[in-house]
Amino acid sequence: MFMHQSKWIILTIIIACQLIVVLDASIMVTAIPQIGRSLHMTATGLTWVQNGYILPFGGFLLLGARAGDLLGRRRMLGVGIGLFSLASMLAGLAPTAELLLVSRAFQGFAAALATPAALALLSESFVEVKERSRAIAMYSAVSAAGGSIGLILGGFFADFISWRVGMFINVPIGMALLYLVQRFIQKTDTRTGRFDLWGAMTSVIGMTALVYGFVQAADYGWGQPGTWLSLAAGTVLLAAFVLIEARAAEPIIPLRLFASRQRSGAYLGRFLFVGGNFSLFFFIPQFLQNVLGFSSLEAGLAFLPFTGAQFGMMYLIPGLVHRFGNRRVLLAGLLIAIMGTLWMSRIISVQAPSLPLMFLLLAVMGIGAGMVFQPLTTLGLSGVDSRDTGAASGLINVAHQSGSSLGLAVLISVFDAAIHTDQPSKMQFAHAVSHSVLGTVVFIMSALVATLICILPASQPARKQALADS
Repeated sequence: MFMHQSKWIILTIIIACQLIVVLDASIMVTAIPQIGRSLHMTATGLTWVQNGYILPFGGFLLLGARAGDLLGRRRMLGVGIGLFSLASMLAGLAPTAELLLVSRAFQGFAAALATPAALALLSESFVEVKERSRAIAMYSAVSAAGGSIGLILGGFFADFISWRVGMFINVPIGMALLYLVQRFIQKTDTRTGRFDLWGAMTSVIGMTALVYGFVQAADYGWGQPGTWLSLAAGTVLLAAFVLIEARAAEPIIPLRLFASRQRSGAYLGRFLFVGGNFSLFFFIPQFLQNVLGFSSLEAGLAFLPFTGAQFGMMYLIPGLVHRFGNRRVLLAGLLIAIMGTLWMSRIISVQAPSLPLMFLLLAVMGIGAGMVFQPLTTLGLSGVDSRDTGAASGLINVAHQSGSSLGLAVLISVFDAAIHTDQPSKMQFAHAVSHSVLGTVVFIMSALVATLICILPASQPARKQALADS
């Protein structure tokens, strides 16, 4: 046994918390047709079922990390889980589209309080090299595979019970986690300080404006003034966020975290990789249901090769990292993901793809993703001062969730541009999905470029640090 029993319990709590917040980013995807029918939502409105959760999740993560530093990480973990359970119940009960979207946003805010506290507790609880490597590998595997699990559960509930069960199930799980947090996690220190509310608000509103601009472009076209005004407002607000953080006495994201080229590359690489990879969970199930006639559950089960490959890599990654180092494993994972996704975009474009080949490619893509997340997490936390652990943990999750929302918004505009009609045929729909998956390849290749520029050519001190991290 590589960990003391109490550490196993702490890791189980952290992983379970991470699983429910990541799972809820995708649990609605395979249920989208049913949600649209029951709440009379348009195709554009349904995209906000996803982004309504992801945007506040990513936008408030930094504030959540700061809250954990000041008010105590165990306390914020408990508060976040409690609010998440309440928001899940409200989402399950929502009688209208508007109330569903508000509840999803509330869920995202609650997840933003819990997630950085959980990752910071993991970082503090596992300091020995091998234990920490294994703990991060398990955490990363759950983070990456949670999307696939959400597809399967969401499809099962939509086909046999109701999409609402996907929300209700969080309530008993959340109550159990609240008990375990109070029972097994020791009270963490608090300290005095101020909250950077202006920084939090400009980051959330700025990212929301950017995503809204891309969704508007998909719905109304690039020629509309509202599209460009939204994109311009988002850009200005995010620039203001950087200025605020540079001048704030106690910023939610200390810019000194970007002093390391390695960490900056890890954050950027994660943002770009997830920007492409997460969109697969939206487009491929739609292709399976709308073109190939799969049920909601069948579309979710189709991702089992992806999920299985990711979990399989969980057991291999610590050994691979120990032997080859984080950088080489990361590079190999990106290349495998690019090859699998590029081939997938080619077979979707034909009228009757070979399902065995499609499932094989999903497994290849899962292997690539499974090799990417753990090295990116380790590199994003390496060399971080103890006072910045919460902020660094929050920044990793910000890159993950912001990449998800912006990547989906961008690729939805690619999808819409490829269709050219409100009533697409199956062939037109498949053609548009193929273009969107090809857009995913562009995102992952951009992550590869960021890795080659920022992470691989490390200086000698950075190489020594990487060896210690391995």
